[in-house]
Amino acid sequence: MDITSPAIAPSYDDTAIRKNLALLIQLRWIAVVGQVLTILVVHFGLRIALPLGPMFLVLVALVVLNLVSIGWLRGNQPVNNGAVFAALLLDVIALSAQLYLSGGASNPFIALYLVQIVLAAVLLDAESSWILVGATFICFIMLTWFNRPLVIPPRYDELYQYGMFLCFALDAALLVAFVTRMNLNLRERDARLAELKQQAAEEDHIVRMGLLASGAAHELGTPLASVSVILGDWRRMPEIARRPDMVEELEEMQAAVQRCKTILHGILRSAGEARGEAPEVTTLHRFLRDIVQEWTERHQDETLHYQPGDLGADVNVVSDPALRQVVTNLLENANEVSPQWIGLSAERRGDLLRVEVTDAGPGFTAEMLASVGKPYHSTKSRQGAGLGLFLVVNVIRKLGGSVAARNREAGGAAVTIELPLAALAFDRGRA
Repeated sequence: MDITSPAIAPSYDDTAIRKNLALLIQLRWIAVVGQVLTILVVHFGLRIALPLGPMFLVLVALVVLNLVSIGWLRGNQPVNNGAVFAALLLDVIALSAQLYLSGGASNPFIALYLVQIVLAAVLLDAESSWILVGATFICFIMLTWFNRPLVIPPRYDELYQYGMFLCFALDAALLVAFVTRMNLNLRERDARLAELKQQAAEEDHIVRMGLLASGAAHELGTPLASVSVILGDWRRMPEIARRPDMVEELEEMQAAVQRCKTILHGILRSAGEARGEAPEVTTLHRFLRDIVQEWTERHQDETLHYQPGDLGADVNVVSDPALRQVVTNLLENANEVSPQWIGLSAERRGDLLRVEVTDAGPGFTAEMLASVGKPYHSTKSRQGAGLGLFLVVNVIRKLGGSVAARNREAGGAAVTIELPLAALAFDRGRA
């Protein structure tokens, strides 16, 4: 799966852009407040006449633009490169209008164009950035020819230098404060996309394993059927029927073959290849008890302590073979390191089903805890080890849940599954 495909990437690009558009809204509020203070100080404090009506009209337009932008974000409307470009372009137009009314290119605050250019370089694609640069260049040139001159008293000869210093300090502060936060949003997006790319690779790994398992199940079905027939023929032979010990061994072999056929059928069923079967409906309490009973019947010598917690009212669920296999895999892993004691607990927390498998083994290493859900990370030295927890994590993730692993204070390890009950809810439309 390509991580840049429209099914995945745009949602996270949209999230980053929405965060940065929210930062632009904050920056625009700062610009409005700063312009109001500057206009009041210059007009009433320094006694330099300014066209208050038109300038405050521009500020009202900026406030309206901000309110519209806030409504757009809260309404979950789509936000893309074009939306950010439009917002920056309107800011450039508003700044140009204020500069036109206050001296044009001779206004020291004309350097604020640089803020818009830097923001465009950070937030927009290359084409949009250059268009905005061209727009600011045209506005700058036009302001040298068309503007409303300011009449500055001679006693304010050094006012331009002070204005340039203030504009430089304002540019630097705004760029460091906001560009840093915008870059952080973009880095978070890139990190999430990298995580999705890793997830896609893991899911591709699972698909390949599933195809291999399904193919192997099909291939093994025929020889197992042949072995079953041969064993049945042997059992009816007079020479064998007279020997109870051989009859007993044949029965054990037939049971083993039947067990293999059941496992293969489960693989095909999990792969969606069950032959015309309707979904099996059960209840949540019975579903968990059946898992425990099935596992204990196969492991007579091991000790499994099942502790059902507060599961609430019993609800109808679909007996999902994938989830059943997930819990079984966790029990098998725990059994390998702690055959003398295994704990299984289940409880409901709101709309979540929480299942925890604990053991009294050596626990997880720090490296394993940091790599939970990654293939081939295991304390076992045999080839192919480390796929069990990998499959558990990915199956639960597909069902909308989460998996957490930790070491118990009393010794041993614990793996916790949290799964929305909606993922198991019985839908009559599926029957």
